[in-house]
Amino acid sequence: MVEKHATDDLFWGPSPLVIHVPHSSVRIPEDVRADLLLDDTELDAELRRMTDWETNDIAYMALHRSGLEARVVENAYSRLVVDPERFIGDDEPMAAIGMGPVYHSTSDLRPLRAPDPARDEALLNEYFHPYAQTFLDVVDQVLSECGRVTIVDLHSFPSLPLPYEVDQTTLRPGICIGTDPFHTPDVLRDAAAESFAGMPGGIALNTPFSGTYVPLEHLGRTPEVSSVMVEIRRNLYQLEPGGPRHEGFRDVITGLVRFLSKAVWIGA
Repeated sequence: MVEKHATDDLFWGPSPLVIHVPHSSVRIPEDVRADLLLDDTELDAELRRMTDWETNDIAYMALHRSGLEARVVENAYSRLVVDPERFIGDDEPMAAIGMGPVYHSTSDLRPLRAPDPARDEALLNEYFHPYAQTFLDVVDQVLSECGRVTIVDLHSFPSLPLPYEVDQTTLRPGICIGTDPFHTPDVLRDAAAESFAGMPGGIALNTPFSGTYVPLEHLGRTPEVSSVMVEIRRNLYQLEPGGPRHEGFRDVITGLVRFLSKAVWIGA
């Protein structure tokens, strides 16, 4: 799903901003649900653990407050359908534990799906590849209009590590900034860190998660496509797991407003 927001006098001309919200949905089509090996209670618990709660509202509310225009590409389906940020094949390290683009394992490494290569291929064709094409089309349109693109890859993560995470002891800051050596210029990385300064838990780079989303067609090839990941620790804005917002939600919005207001000018 792609949304477009109006601009005001804070920034003239077409906006280079693309906000990516890949993991905020809990929607699972009935035919996909039928293949999951969890009962309804187990599935609810898994969604509570694995969903990047409220990140869609965080994106839209920050845009509204900033007055900026941006394209928002939001995944309409849960990551338990397919995970659009995984690689296909041997390039995906999480495939070794059953969490490639089509998850076979839960967050606590129990079976989520029975092995079925034909089903997995069908899921990729129905959900993964069309999503990737939609995102690429948006990036290419913005690149054509602006000559540059700044992707803000928006996520959240639990305050305690889930069993599938490789490193169970790494720092879990308030805000994790994920970077790519080719696509994240220092000025973009620093703007993100500065904008969230003062958040509880502090800021860390590529900890506990690293990297940021770039369409494969531009990955390592197109320097005009910049990208940075912003991961927000969930207890900064909600009661975990998957509970209501609390007063920290406003502070998260404020930090993202600061960042977007800086990011829109980078490279101009």
